[in-house]
Amino acid sequence: MPKRVSPQEAAELMTAGWTYLDVRSIPEFGQGHPTGAANVPLMHAEGGRMVANSDFQKVVLANFPRDTKLVVGCKSGGRSMRAVGVLAALGYENLVDVRGGFSGESDNMGRSTAVGWAETGLPVAAQPEPGRSYADLQKKT
Repeated sequence: MPKRVSPQEAAELMTAGWTYLDVRSIPEFGQGHPTGAANVPLMHAEGGRMVANSDFQKVVLANFPRDTKLVVGCKSGGRSMRAVGVLAALGYENLVDVRGGFSGESDNMGRSTAVGWAETGLPVAAQPEPGRSYADLQKKT
């Protein structure tokens, strides 16, 4: 089981040099993301459903050496946990999963079980920093 951290702990790790890897789809990332985050979608939104991004591993490997310290987040925590498993299988060791992701986690009754990055007042950006969008990262493959 990967180590899970709160959004506040993730922000502290970023201050200490960790990279926030947002694995949400490109449209989700474009609606707002942690300031400084890099976007490599685990899945793409296509035709109203989510499909696996067949280039996920290739793009991550091309941009982040295996010793990179990665904070991995998504919308609520499901995709990021899967992504951490994929990355660990590729040999990444410095991985943490953001519990609650960007939008928060809820139980099946709709009750909040973990706050997300956006709810905490942490810095949010609408535009990616240069070199942090999926299009920019994909160019390095």
